[in-house]
Amino acid sequence: MELRAIARDVYACLQEDRGLGYSNSGLVNRGGGLVVDTFWDLPHTREMLEAYATVWPRPAERVVNTHHNGDHCWGNQLFPQAEIIGHRLCRDLFEAAGTPAGLEVLKGLAAKPGTEPGIAEFGRRLSDWDFNGIELTPPTTILDERMELDLGGRAAHLIYVGPAHTAGDVIVHLPEEGVLFAGDILFHRCTPIGWEGTTDNWCKALDLMVELAPETVVPGHGPICDVEGPKQMKAYLQYVLSECRRFREAGLTPLEAARKIDLGPFADWTEPERLYFNVSRAYRELEGQPWDAQFDTGELFTGMMQLAKEWGRL
Repeated sequence: MELRAIARDVYACLQEDRGLGYSNSGLVNRGGGLVVDTFWDLPHTREMLEAYATVWPRPAERVVNTHHNGDHCWGNQLFPQAEIIGHRLCRDLFEAAGTPAGLEVLKGLAAKPGTEPGIAEFGRRLSDWDFNGIELTPPTTILDERMELDLGGRAAHLIYVGPAHTAGDVIVHLPEEGVLFAGDILFHRCTPIGWEGTTDNWCKALDLMVELAPETVVPGHGPICDVEGPKQMKAYLQYVLSECRRFREAGLTPLEAARKIDLGPFADWTEPERLYFNVSRAYRELEGQPWDAQFDTGELFTGMMQLAKEWGRL
């Protein structure tokens, strides 16, 4: 975990992307303090708080959750006095990403004889995380489209850009500092996962990030970048959708299409097998399903692990 100063009074808390759950956070130590996203479990969030305490001696008065996935908000309870801000759909779907207890069960299945191999591998990938003691703490202050915060005379713009990666995606722009906290609208040098939302909305959100012209972009996962990061991400999403259109017309299933897609310049992004999630979502879009259509998460993880095995990554 690294604390990096990225502008005056603005910091990023970065976790090296080692796969599932290794997300980033941000701190603006003005106007009572603003934290952008907490981490997936309490031990990692406590370590983040220790890092922030080296530059901001008291707990932040505000926390923004960029979306409802647990790796960006399950540490909220460690800010008991803070105003927690998120989009309405972030709040409404706060328990949709599973429960901490459920993920602890999956961890236990990893070593249990007879567990389906894909589920066992998913459990092993959770081994770095301790989901015990987590009390889900959703946003208490809700935004629908935009909100502006005054941080000691500096503005923070909270902008709803979903449904893209999830239903309730929010980005945080600090125009005077030239900093943008992207949440999971941006995975930089690591393969994204699409949940709710559409490719078109996601690409529009990435275009907006470029239009805002920040000097520094803190992605939800992966290293800090500039606007080239959102441009690369858009290219990936458009390429996957284009290939899915071609293979679907040829009668291939989503898993067959994922096997055939040549990832080219995107092949060295971490966890390339996440492609199966994005192919499956692209197929749902091409079939005309709504952006919030239900899907089988277990089947998607199983297919993802099948690709990982075939590609020699297990």
